[in-house]
Amino acid sequence: MNRGKNKINETKKKLRAFSEKVGALTKVQRLLICVVTFAVIGGAYYYFVFMPKHEELENVKKNYESQLNVLSTYKRRAAEIVKYEKLMAEAQEEFNLAMKALPDKRELPSLLTGISKAGSDAGLEFHLFQPANEVSKEFYKEIPVSIKVEGRYHQLTDFFFQIIGLNRIVNINNVDVKSKKDGKILEMNCKAVTYMFVEKKEPVDKNKRKRKKK
Repeated sequence: MNRGKNKINETKKKLRAFSEKVGALTKVQRLLICVVTFAVIGGAYYYFVFMPKHEELENVKKNYESQLNVLSTYKRRAAEIVKYEKLMAEAQEEFNLAMKALPDKRELPSLLTGISKAGSDAGLEFHLFQPANEVSKEFYKEIPVSIKVEGRYHQLTDFFFQIIGLNRIVNINNVDVKSKKDGKILEMNCKAVTYMFVEKKEPVDKNKRKRKKK
């Protein structure tokens, strides 16, 4: 207890001595002390509190701007992806329409019959209707048909119009027309070419076959 009281008394004495010293100072000196004290406190606050917070805020701003740039890039790429997806969908639709115009192997006989029927319906007389060997291309095959018919001019044009009206692609090539019987009857040699879509077969892995046999 005595030690505690002694310490309190000593502290009071020091404070009194300090107050007396401050009281002995002039106003200018006291003002300078206040200014220096505030400067020290302000400097300590600026260095230990404000500066770390300011640096942290700057880092947050930089990170925010960086994230905005990344987001802007992703938005631009997303818009480009949507545009390309639309183009791909349009191309796929056009491809599907083109594929519908190419007969498959099952439809080929009926298509050839349709070409022959178009000539008969037009009133032409057939002398030759001979499918030739298929010609393989990258993803389709050409099926040429040699044709020789006789008829009048309007019957030939009717035949061409009926070929155009078929729901499959048929091209008429190598057309050679000669007149017979005083020009009233025409003889036409031509080649009708239709096309068949061929799906590419994936190469068979021989090693897989051997494994299955084992």
